[in-house]
Amino acid sequence: QVQLVESGGGLVQPGESLRLSCVASTSRYWFGAMGWYRQAPGKQRELVATATSTGSTNYADSVKGRFTVSRDNARYIVYLQMNSLKPEDTAVYYCYVKSAAGGEYWGQGTQVTVSS
Repeated sequence: QVQLVESGGGLVQPGESLRLSCVASTSRYWFGAMGWYRQAPGKQRELVATATSTGSTNYADSVKGRFTVSRDNARYIVYLQMNSLKPEDTAVYYCYVKSAAGGEYWGQGTQVTVSS
């Protein structure tokens, strides 16, 4: 079983930055995709950004140029650097990993609020 522990959420003003981190509790799996999704109140969960083990990345159009996803494969950590935050980025952010065997795992979520 894989447990994901997220950190780094909080309350910031528009234009500020935050970095989210997610640590996988196990070293028994090789992860294919690692990344982040988010869910705002009243909306469906949506992709924010993912990174493969070979370094390929995928971003939602709404965050391109502002957010950067990266991973530390040796320590099973995935990061999300969020710059130039906007009020519409307010959501619960969920860490996501997919094992090489196809298993999918989610973190408990961390709240990001962007407000003046």
